[in-house]
Amino acid sequence: MKISGGVEWALHCCVVLTAVEEPVPAARLAQLHDVSATYLAKQMQALSRAGLVRAVQGKAGGYVLTRHPDSISVLDVVEAVDGAGPAFVCTEIRQRGPLASPPEACSAPCGIAHAMATAEAAWRESLAGVSIADLARGVDPPGSGTGGLARMGAWLTAGPEE
Repeated sequence: MKISGGVEWALHCCVVLTAVEEPVPAARLAQLHDVSATYLAKQMQALSRAGLVRAVQGKAGGYVLTRHPDSISVLDVVEAVDGAGPAFVCTEIRQRGPLASPPEACSAPCGIAHAMATAEAAWRESLAGVSIADLARGVDPPGSGTGGLARMGAWLTAGPEE
């Protein structure tokens, strides 16, 4: 399964938004991650359309998570950015060519379609089982003492001069 780069950026943004209480402008998130502000804004808009983040207008505006990080899954972010459609779409190749099977003989999915659907279901279940909070906890594993997420939160809210 191929996941777009936008998903990675969106996940990183959701994780760092767990470290702040106030809205963070997309430009500041882009600066933190050293990515184009225009590109990152597209990912944030996708998250906003999906209801995972909310855009706050005004001088102190920016993005905030709309739900607790425990209730936003990695799958939610993947679907917000890349869409909820299936990764594999069977085109019924077995019904083509000189030895094509008639449509009535193809009422059940072939072994290939079945294998791909099984793999996708497992992939989606796995991603649905990991929350943004889980990812945030992974930034500073217990006992690591790094404080990386807190440092990111402080940097995000300190202003552009930092």
